[in-house]
Amino acid sequence: MSTQAAETDLQSVIGLEVHVQLETDTKIFCSCSTDTADAEPNTHTCPVCLGLPGALPVLNEAAVESAVRLGKALHSDIPERTRFHRKNYFYPDLPKGFQITQYDAPICDGGELEINHEGSRRTIELERAHLEEDPGSLQHVGGSIETADYTKVDYNRAGTPLMEIVTKPDFREPGEARAFLAKLEEVLEYLGIYDSGRDGSLRVDANISMMESAEFDADGRPSEEALAAANRTEVKNISSHRGAESALSYEIARQRNLLKRGRAVEQETRAWNEGSGSTVSMRSKEEEKDYRYFREADIPPLEVSDWKEELDIPELPDARRERFREEYGLSEEAASKLTSTKQVADFFEDVATEYDPALAATWVADNLLGELNYRDMAITEIEGRFDEFTRLVELVAEDEITEKNAREVVLREMLDEAHDPDTVVEEHDLGKTSGSEVEAAVEEAIEENPDAVEDYESGDEGALNFLVGQVMQKTGGSADPGQVNELLRERL
Repeated sequence: MSTQAAETDLQSVIGLEVHVQLETDTKIFCSCSTDTADAEPNTHTCPVCLGLPGALPVLNEAAVESAVRLGKALHSDIPERTRFHRKNYFYPDLPKGFQITQYDAPICDGGELEINHEGSRRTIELERAHLEEDPGSLQHVGGSIETADYTKVDYNRAGTPLMEIVTKPDFREPGEARAFLAKLEEVLEYLGIYDSGRDGSLRVDANISMMESAEFDADGRPSEEALAAANRTEVKNISSHRGAESALSYEIARQRNLLKRGRAVEQETRAWNEGSGSTVSMRSKEEEKDYRYFREADIPPLEVSDWKEELDIPELPDARRERFREEYGLSEEAASKLTSTKQVADFFEDVATEYDPALAATWVADNLLGELNYRDMAITEIEGRFDEFTRLVELVAEDEITEKNAREVVLREMLDEAHDPDTVVEEHDLGKTSGSEVEAAVEEAIEENPDAVEDYESGDEGALNFLVGQVMQKTGGSADPGQVNELLRERL
């Protein structure tokens, strides 16, 4: 881009390369376990994933099935024939000196994903999605990538199956990229091919250029010529949705400032430093020819296009969200909360088959998820106790305890102390107070608060709420507020 662009209206053009670890038991080309969370460094390795002489790769069928399922979910084309290539580059975490990946024949061609950003729906087009092996991991000791005293290499991750999902340059601002990543993660979790809890399970490289608004057509897309001529900066080392938004925001500001000062934006690769909230230059940007791609002779071509029809995928988030609205009469907000993960959606449907869907939605979407979010907990952390939380809904539905006590005492103690609901109810004597006890408490509240009675008789509805509170206090919160309100009105 010309340095004269300082006075023109600039627009960011963003494309993403999303690297997703597939949830398989073993690595993509060998039988080493991918369960390395608590493993000592360099203990889940073998001659194949270390690239030792004479070792031959054997393709993991489960990884291929996961790739086809993802392609089906993203409306990608599965070509008749796909094959693997060697991508040659030298880096400490790449033990073979090349990466087995896919070049001109990816397993998923094209595709799209609809996002909702700030109330506006947009379709992001995909260039491709292909299978490859993950490199190892680097641990920078004593600082960040640019300040570390030294760096350790762990090859346990080397060979973990990866899907690289490449979008077209369809994003115009960082918030859209964050929305895309969140939506993509939803789809991956519904498909059951991805574990967000695994370290490094989703990593992002972002490509960004600044272009003059005049170079965009009526649909908001830049011309191919302008896109090819623009200097593109790649930002690596992004590991979260928020990190992607922050890295892109920083990079847009950095490039704008360069152009305003009449300086050119270099075509380079930069690393995102989460700690400092900035990017740092790593190297000049490689071009395709620098990788010297050539076919991987040890892996024959794949013909799996028919798998797209044979492999089933579950109901995906958008479809399930719409069905929840129609079938259960939920609001868009409630349906969105209840389909945020497959575990949440499954649990809600289990509860809604036994109890009123509106009650089930309130307890799962508002009460349970609200308390989990407050504790920074995920639904997966209580997956083995779903029957206990269903029992809590039953206690409320059967009118055995008040909603207030169920929400503010029982639910919180279930999460904080891991107690079951019946134990909490018994320990705190939370069973609903009988009718005669409530009536007695109503009489006492009226006798003890003549000023409030007088205010109510003068038309002050707030005085009634005060009296309800007095009765609830006398009954230890075990009375039904609606019943108390009704009894007070009758008595007064």
